[in-house]
Amino acid sequence: MAYEVPDLPYAYDALEPHIDEATMHFHHDKHHATYVSRANELLEGTEWADKPVEEVLKNLDSLGDKATGVRNNAGGHYNHSLFWESMSPNGGGAPSGALAEAIDATFGSFDELKAKIRATGAGQFGSGWAWLVLDNGSLAVVGSANQDNPISQGKVPLLGVDVWEHAYYLKYQNLRPNYIDAWFNVVDWDKVAERYAAATA
Repeated sequence: MAYEVPDLPYAYDALEPHIDEATMHFHHDKHHATYVSRANELLEGTEWADKPVEEVLKNLDSLGDKATGVRNNAGGHYNHSLFWESMSPNGGGAPSGALAEAIDATFGSFDELKAKIRATGAGQFGSGWAWLVLDNGSLAVVGSANQDNPISQGKVPLLGVDVWEHAYYLKYQNLRPNYIDAWFNVVDWDKVAERYAAATA
Protein backbone atom coordinates (compact mmCIF):
# COMPACT_ATOMS: atom_id res chain seq x y z
CA MET A 1 0.00 0.00 0.00
CA ALA A 2 1.28 3.46 -0.87
CA TYR A 3 2.58 5.63 1.95
CA GLU A 4 0.31 8.34 3.31
CA VAL A 5 1.02 11.46 5.35
CA PRO A 6 -0.25 10.72 8.86
CA ASP A 7 -2.50 13.24 10.53
CA LEU A 8 -0.86 15.21 13.30
CA PRO A 9 -1.86 13.81 16.72
CA TYR A 10 -2.63 17.38 17.89
CA ALA A 11 -3.68 20.73 16.42
CA TYR A 12 -1.20 22.74 14.35
CA ASP A 13 -0.97 25.38 17.06
CA ALA A 14 -0.85 22.92 19.97
CA LEU A 15 2.93 23.13 20.41
CA GLU A 16 2.99 26.92 20.69
CA PRO A 17 4.97 28.84 21.80
CA HIS A 18 7.81 26.35 21.36
CA ILE A 19 6.98 25.19 17.82
CA ASP A 20 4.91 27.75 15.92
CA GLU A 21 1.72 27.04 14.02
CA ALA A 22 2.99 28.39 10.68
CA THR A 23 6.01 26.10 10.75
CA MET A 24 3.82 23.10 11.56
CA HIS A 25 1.60 23.80 8.54
CA PHE A 26 4.54 24.09 6.12
CA HIS A 27 6.50 21.27 7.69
CA HIS A 28 3.69 18.73 7.82
CA ASP A 29 1.50 19.69 4.86
CA LYS A 30 4.23 20.60 2.36
CA HIS A 31 7.58 19.03 3.28
CA HIS A 32 6.32 15.71 4.63
CA ALA A 33 3.75 15.43 1.84
CA THR A 34 6.49 15.89 -0.76
CA TYR A 35 8.60 13.09 0.75
CA VAL A 36 5.58 10.77 0.66
CA SER A 37 4.66 11.49 -2.96
CA ARG A 38 8.24 11.10 -4.18
CA ALA A 39 8.79 7.88 -2.22
CA ASN A 40 5.60 6.43 -3.68
CA GLU A 41 6.70 7.37 -7.21
CA LEU A 42 10.10 5.74 -6.73
CA LEU A 43 8.72 2.52 -5.25
CA GLU A 44 5.75 2.10 -7.58
CA GLY A 45 6.00 -1.12 -9.55
CA THR A 46 8.86 -2.51 -7.47
CA GLU A 47 8.82 -5.41 -5.02
CA TRP A 48 9.19 -2.83 -2.24
CA ALA A 49 6.02 -0.86 -3.02
CA ASP A 50 3.92 -2.59 -0.36
CA LYS A 51 6.64 -3.17 2.23
CA PRO A 52 6.74 -1.29 5.54
CA VAL A 53 8.99 1.75 5.35
CA GLU A 54 11.25 0.33 8.09
CA GLU A 55 11.94 -2.74 5.94
CA VAL A 56 12.70 -0.57 2.91
CA LEU A 57 15.17 1.55 4.89
CA LYS A 58 16.92 -1.59 6.15
CA ASN A 59 17.41 -2.83 2.58
CA LEU A 60 18.51 0.22 0.62
CA ASP A 61 21.31 -1.78 -1.02
CA SER A 62 18.63 -3.82 -2.80
CA LEU A 63 17.14 -0.78 -4.52
CA GLY A 64 19.87 -0.23 -7.11
CA ASP A 65 19.83 3.16 -8.79
CA LYS A 66 16.76 4.16 -6.75
CA ALA A 67 18.54 3.77 -3.43
CA THR A 68 19.52 7.42 -2.96
CA GLY A 69 16.10 8.76 -3.86
CA VAL A 70 14.38 6.23 -1.62
CA ARG A 71 16.80 6.93 1.24
CA ASN A 72 15.99 10.64 0.99
CA ASN A 73 12.23 10.39 0.53
CA ALA A 74 11.15 7.22 2.33
CA GLY A 75 13.62 8.30 5.00
CA GLY A 76 11.94 11.69 5.14
CA HIS A 77 8.57 10.02 5.56
CA TYR A 78 9.76 7.73 8.35
CA ASN A 79 11.71 10.46 10.14
CA HIS A 80 8.85 12.91 10.14
CA SER A 81 6.25 10.33 11.17
CA LEU A 82 8.38 9.54 14.22
CA PHE A 83 9.02 13.26 14.84
CA TRP A 84 5.31 14.19 15.01
CA GLU A 85 4.58 11.28 17.35
CA SER A 86 7.48 12.25 19.61
CA MET A 87 5.95 15.61 20.50
CA SER A 88 2.93 16.52 22.60
CA PRO A 89 1.31 19.65 24.01
CA ASN A 90 1.71 17.88 27.36
CA GLY A 91 5.35 17.03 26.72
CA GLY A 92 8.53 18.17 28.35
CA GLY A 93 9.73 17.22 31.77
CA ALA A 94 11.89 14.15 32.12
CA PRO A 95 11.57 10.43 31.41
CA SER A 96 10.90 7.93 34.18
CA GLY A 97 11.16 4.22 34.77
CA ALA A 98 13.45 1.93 32.82
CA LEU A 99 14.25 4.59 30.20
CA ALA A 100 15.34 7.07 32.87
CA GLU A 101 17.52 4.42 34.51
CA ALA A 102 19.15 3.58 31.18
CA ILE A 103 19.79 7.27 30.46
CA ASP A 104 21.43 7.78 33.84
CA ALA A 105 23.54 4.64 33.42
CA THR A 106 24.67 5.61 29.91
CA PHE A 107 25.05 9.38 30.03
CA GLY A 108 25.36 10.11 33.74
CA SER A 109 22.16 12.16 33.94
CA PHE A 110 19.19 13.36 31.93
CA ASP A 111 20.83 16.79 31.67
CA GLU A 112 23.89 15.19 30.10
CA LEU A 113 21.69 13.43 27.55
CA LYS A 114 20.02 16.73 26.68
CA ALA A 115 23.42 18.41 26.32
CA LYS A 116 24.60 15.64 23.99
CA ILE A 117 21.50 15.84 21.79
CA ARG A 118 21.80 19.63 21.73
CA ALA A 119 25.49 19.50 20.76
CA THR A 120 24.86 16.86 18.10
CA GLY A 121 21.95 18.74 16.58
CA ALA A 122 23.60 22.16 16.74
CA GLY A 123 26.82 20.72 15.32
CA GLN A 124 25.18 18.89 12.39
CA PHE A 125 26.59 20.58 9.29
CA GLY A 126 23.80 21.54 6.94
CA SER A 127 20.54 19.65 7.16
CA GLY A 128 19.96 16.55 9.25
CA TRP A 129 18.86 15.07 12.54
CA ALA A 130 20.07 14.27 16.05
CA TRP A 131 18.88 10.92 17.40
CA LEU A 132 18.60 8.96 20.60
CA VAL A 133 18.99 5.36 19.47
CA LEU A 134 19.37 1.86 20.79
CA ASP A 135 22.56 0.41 19.34
CA ASN A 136 23.23 -3.25 20.14
CA GLY A 137 21.25 -2.92 23.35
CA SER A 138 22.86 0.33 24.50
CA LEU A 139 21.62 3.91 24.27
CA ALA A 140 23.59 6.32 22.10
CA VAL A 141 23.21 9.77 20.55
CA VAL A 142 24.06 9.99 16.86
CA GLY A 143 23.62 12.51 14.07
CA SER A 144 22.56 11.90 10.50
CA ALA A 145 22.71 14.01 7.37
CA ASN A 146 19.71 14.95 5.26
CA GLN A 147 16.95 12.34 5.70
CA ASP A 148 19.28 9.45 6.54
CA ASN A 149 18.00 7.29 9.37
CA PRO A 150 19.82 5.14 11.95
CA ILE A 151 17.57 2.24 11.00
CA SER A 152 19.68 1.84 7.85
CA GLN A 153 22.73 1.21 10.08
CA GLY A 154 20.99 -1.39 12.20
CA LYS A 155 20.13 0.98 15.07
CA VAL A 156 16.68 1.55 16.57
CA PRO A 157 15.58 5.21 16.58
CA LEU A 158 13.86 6.17 19.83
CA LEU A 159 13.74 9.95 19.42
CA GLY A 160 14.85 12.37 16.73
CA VAL A 161 15.02 16.14 16.47
CA ASP A 162 14.77 17.61 12.98
CA VAL A 163 17.47 20.24 12.45
CA TRP A 164 16.65 21.08 8.85
CA GLU A 165 16.12 24.83 8.56
CA HIS A 166 12.50 24.29 7.52
CA ALA A 167 11.85 22.88 11.01
CA TYR A 168 12.71 26.09 12.83
CA TYR A 169 13.70 29.04 10.64
CA LEU A 170 10.38 30.92 10.65
CA LYS A 171 10.57 31.31 14.42
CA TYR A 172 14.21 30.87 15.38
CA GLN A 173 16.06 32.03 12.24
CA ASN A 174 19.70 30.91 12.53
CA LEU A 175 19.49 30.12 16.26
CA ARG A 176 19.32 26.34 15.97
CA PRO A 177 20.42 25.71 19.59
CA ASN A 178 17.53 27.85 20.85
CA TYR A 179 15.10 25.79 18.79
CA ILE A 180 16.49 22.53 20.20
CA ASP A 181 16.18 23.89 23.75
CA ALA A 182 12.56 24.86 23.07
CA TRP A 183 11.83 21.48 21.45
CA PHE A 184 12.69 19.69 24.71
CA ASN A 185 9.58 21.37 26.18
CA VAL A 186 7.32 19.34 23.88
CA VAL A 187 9.08 15.94 23.81
CA ASP A 188 6.68 13.14 24.74
CA TRP A 189 8.91 11.01 26.95
CA ASP A 190 6.12 8.48 27.50
CA LYS A 191 6.15 7.75 23.77
CA VAL A 192 9.95 7.44 23.80
CA ALA A 193 9.69 5.08 26.77
CA GLU A 194 7.19 2.94 24.82
CA ARG A 195 9.68 2.62 21.96
CA TYR A 196 12.47 1.78 24.38
CA ALA A 197 10.34 -0.91 26.07
CA ALA A 198 9.41 -2.43 22.72
CA ALA A 199 13.03 -2.42 21.51
CA THR A 200 14.34 -4.04 24.70
CA ALA A 201 11.55 -6.59 25.21
